[in-house]
Amino acid sequence: MTIYLDYQATTPIAPEVGLAMRPWLEEKFANPHSSHAPGREAAATVELARDAIANLLPKGGQVYFTGGATEAINWGMRCAGEGGVMVVDTEHAAVRDTALWLRETGRYVSFMPVMPDGLVDAALPIPEGTGLVAVMQVNNEIGVVQPISALADAAHKAGALFLCDAVQGFGRLEIPEGPDLIAISAHKIHGPKGIGALWVRDRISITPLIFGGGQEGGLRSGTLSPALCAGFGMAAVIARQNKDEDATHTEMLWQIAMEMLPDGWTVNGSTEHRYRGNLNLRREGLDAPRLISEVRGVSFSAGSACASGSGRPSHVLRALGLSDLEARSSIRLGFGRYTTPCEFREALGLIFAAADSQKVLPR
Repeated sequence: MTIYLDYQATTPIAPEVGLAMRPWLEEKFANPHSSHAPGREAAATVELARDAIANLLPKGGQVYFTGGATEAINWGMRCAGEGGVMVVDTEHAAVRDTALWLRETGRYVSFMPVMPDGLVDAALPIPEGTGLVAVMQVNNEIGVVQPISALADAAHKAGALFLCDAVQGFGRLEIPEGPDLIAISAHKIHGPKGIGALWVRDRISITPLIFGGGQEGGLRSGTLSPALCAGFGMAAVIARQNKDEDATHTEMLWQIAMEMLPDGWTVNGSTEHRYRGNLNLRREGLDAPRLISEVRGVSFSAGSACASGSGRPSHVLRALGLSDLEARSSIRLGFGRYTTPCEFREALGLIFAAADSQKVLPR
């Protein structure tokens, strides 16, 4: 059986999530927007899920369901109005590509550099006229945790809204106070794929994303799936209940990796300001794609699943100052709740042994 170490791409569905979803996939099939009794029951399930998700977010906001975090990010970034947009060089493609689209509509777009450890300097000036600043809480490729509250405060002082892509932090770390808009996803916290949410701070006005039946407060029309909502809600409940246990388990796995890490390997990004379930490593001369194909008993990646197969070196690693060769000599290991110490040690042993068998690539 394959050892799964790609938790940043997606996570295994929690058993409790599958059980919560099953009735809504079978006998309880009513439309949650219908006024009859089965419809009202479905609607109640949707609202219970919304409340469970809100319990992991700052107070004073509203959760709107979306088809995923990418949709939530696209929606939130359109709230910049006519103002400019400022994003970090290491943001997910959902943020970067939306920013580039906004540039095509005539808005000013600027990119914030990061330091060699992957962190943003909270003292960086924000250009006048900026309408929205977007910063990821936990980077999906290197796991560094940005100073969200300080950056949000700087954005507000400049008169801008602050959007946080909290996909990799939600349910794992505390979501800091400060953001006006927060994008999250279910399948990164052991929930189902195909559902996410945009959290909007009270008194922040957002434009409708989809017109039609007036669902989600008239802002995103379309029939919600009670099954997906129930799954997302249960994943949030379990994440809240298991938060300390999950963090302790992940820290233990991180320490195992540090103990086993051979000479010649380097951790990409800050090791201090970091979510411990993300280990991005490089070794001089490593052929990462070849390593991934050779270690067939372990599922891991060379970076973001969204950019997999593009052939381009990671823009995140390039932003840290790494060369193309160094970026292509890097791998990402993602682990968490269902990763056992025994299988983790086995996987690391297989990866390091296979890497040792490769010839060093010429510079």
